[in-house]
Amino acid sequence: MCIIASLGFGMKISDQRQFCSSCHIMKEAALTHKMSLHATISCNDCHAPHNLVNKIPFKVHAGTKDIYLNIFGKLEEPIHAGVNTKQVVNTNCKNCHTMTNSTVNSIDVKPFCTDCHRNVQHMRMKPISIRKVADA
Repeated sequence: MCIIASLGFGMKISDQRQFCSSCHIMKEAALTHKMSLHATISCNDCHAPHNLVNKIPFKVHAGTKDIYLNIFGKLEEPIHAGVNTKQVVNTNCKNCHTMTNSTVNSIDVKPFCTDCHRNVQHMRMKPISIRKVADA
């Protein structure tokens, strides 16, 4: 029972913005998330599967990749989502925004929600001068 509680606590902590921003390569993403419309939800409410059986291996893989990029990657670049992560994020967008999805014309839809809703992605497509990250 103690192991399950510890695992649950660890999963909860490692889902939060404070944990994700502890790697300096993710500082801008954390700051822009803090100012976004999604500031009240955890990073992994969007970036990881909600099903625990799928979530654990996904987080292990993504976390290992993030650690590698923090050590050996180009630190001036944010970590870009791969296809797997984009699919997970897209699924989570659709699960939370079911009413919005019912009004979208499926003929004109691009592959990922963020293909059109770019500013939801941590305001990445806005010019730095508009983001106000320094104020956060």
